[in-house]
Amino acid sequence: MVVLSIPAVEQYSIVKNCKPFSSFFPSNIPIIDLSKPDSKNLLVKACEEFGFFKVVNHGVPMEFISKLELEAIKFFSSPLNQKEKAGPADPFGYGNRKIGTNGDIGWVEYILLSTNSEFNYQKFASILGLDPENIRAAVNDYVSAMKKMACEILEMLAEGLKIYPKNVFSKLLMDEQSDSVFRINHYPPCPEVQEFNSRNLIGFGAHTDPQIISLLRSNNTSGLQISLEDGHWISVPPDQNSFFINVGDSLQVMTNGRFKSVKHRVLANSLKSRLSMIYFGGPPLSEKIAPLASLMKEDQDSLYKEFTWFEYKKSAYNSRLADNRLVLFEKVV
Repeated sequence: MVVLSIPAVEQYSIVKNCKPFSSFFPSNIPIIDLSKPDSKNLLVKACEEFGFFKVVNHGVPMEFISKLELEAIKFFSSPLNQKEKAGPADPFGYGNRKIGTNGDIGWVEYILLSTNSEFNYQKFASILGLDPENIRAAVNDYVSAMKKMACEILEMLAEGLKIYPKNVFSKLLMDEQSDSVFRINHYPPCPEVQEFNSRNLIGFGAHTDPQIISLLRSNNTSGLQISLEDGHWISVPPDQNSFFINVGDSLQVMTNGRFKSVKHRVLANSLKSRLSMIYFGGPPLSEKIAPLASLMKEDQDSLYKEFTWFEYKKSAYNSRLADNRLVLFEKVV
């Protein structure tokens, strides 16, 4: 068992007075078959109502998924002093417990990688049993597949919204300067969970994703929760063969609030480790983010000020996880 080397009292945040962790998965949360001809309209509806959905028949080779998961398990199973050679996360590299620069902590360790700039994979060379080139190849194959799927979904959304050209969103991910990142999170088993009964122990605190779109895949371990509009948290049963998609803050702005950037979190699990892999599709740093004119009605005002992705990213990463990051960019009525 892999254990994070931090005192038990500091290992995680405790959310008091939460309802007990539930495995209930409402039937109205969308599960969308990307191979079906009506999927573009279902995707739009899902983004409007939840900002979150599961996709099946996604076309990502299981070989890519299994290959990267195997390399990730090898890495996270290594002793802490070995893993730390791939860090610190500044912001890219290995991180342990600390999330961001503003005091957020969780029962989590991770690797954060840029999908564009070269990460020094040789940092993995001194870790017993790891081949840097195997890791590089596994990440590249997986990220390429994620980028392809993300662009397909974004183009289907554009078609469903009846806006043209259909690459209005996807071109931002396809741009050579796209500021997309890839993260692998590992949540070790946390036996102390049982001691706190109805209080939930946080692996990764509640937040929204600042980018355009996020594609998440995890192993067969529970923990992910999303927040409904009424503030209730619901648990998402794991499905290691499918992908979960989040609308990001930037896409909410580009649709003038029509699509919802969903708040989500991960709870610690007492028995099993959880491994998740997330592709965050982001625009170039200089890209201006604002509601698309083609989605605005004549008498409709923009809810947001125009800003560059660099400005929003800087603001978001200087905030706490739970902060409403978009509020600083909303127009005052």
